[in-house]
Amino acid sequence: MKSVTVLAMLNTMAATVTSPMDVFYQAGVMWNFFNGKAASPYFDVRLVTSTGKPFRCLNGVRLVPDGSIHDVRKTDLIVVSSILDIDKVLMRQAEVVDWLEAMHGQGSHIATICSGVFVLAETGLLDGKTATTHWGFAEQFKQRYPQVELKLERLITDEGTLFCSGGYNAGIDLSLYLVEKYCGHEIALQSSKSMISDIGRTTQAPYCMYQFRKDHKDDQVLTIQDWIEKNFNQNFNYDRLAHQNGMSRRTMERRFKNATGETPLTYQQSIRVEVAKRLLENESRSFDEITYQVGYEDSSTFRKFFSKQTGLVPTEYRKKFQRVTA
Repeated sequence: MKSVTVLAMLNTMAATVTSPMDVFYQAGVMWNFFNGKAASPYFDVRLVTSTGKPFRCLNGVRLVPDGSIHDVRKTDLIVVSSILDIDKVLMRQAEVVDWLEAMHGQGSHIATICSGVFVLAETGLLDGKTATTHWGFAEQFKQRYPQVELKLERLITDEGTLFCSGGYNAGIDLSLYLVEKYCGHEIALQSSKSMISDIGRTTQAPYCMYQFRKDHKDDQVLTIQDWIEKNFNQNFNYDRLAHQNGMSRRTMERRFKNATGETPLTYQQSIRVEVAKRLLENESRSFDEITYQVGYEDSSTFRKFFSKQTGLVPTEYRKKFQRVTA
């Protein structure tokens, strides 16, 4: 039996604490129960905090831990819950960072749920390695930890002893992934069926919303961004756009890339994809019609770009996200 220690952080989402606990607890238990067999648990699960005191999650749910991090002498796996603000965490729970580093040095594996990856990144253990997190925290993570290779499209990253997952519900995906890693495919499949939860999800790309980065200080680039957003469906001349803003195209593209992380062209293309996603979600018009509406004449070319950014072809995206009417 492997030991799993779930570390609940300050201002955490309740599901990022309780969901991993449920997944590991039920392995070898629920499936056996449904099949009239005696329980044969694979994991010993306990909940800890930095202090060992009861705490409230962001939704008001009150949880009582089994102890503090100082009570843990050895554990096979540590699961770090989500956080709300890394600076507040470091102010009030700084000792957690040193504890994680020390436990990893003793052989513990570490897994993070959603924004819990910030805590792991603070240890330096992720430097030069891959990680993922919720798409909404991507830019903040990139700026704070440039030495970590963020793979935002992935739902799960595996660096052997360090594991990260995307959004809140991805905690279930990661936990099932780890059940398979530690116990084999059959036990993971039994767990998946028992919990009626898909196994093998690998990408969060369909759920990501394109984030218009505007936290830079380049006013001219902000003006260009605003113009592109308002005229995204036009096939405009980039040389003329640069001239209108008092610079050469080369200078505009360089400054735009430095400020936003991408070129004006890819910025426009990403806006077009976001608009297409909303139309697929809310309207019944064909993808050819949507292609024309967002400014493309060749639906084949736009379909390829759409699929690359979302991880789904348009028909799959519509089926997954369009509102179901009675």
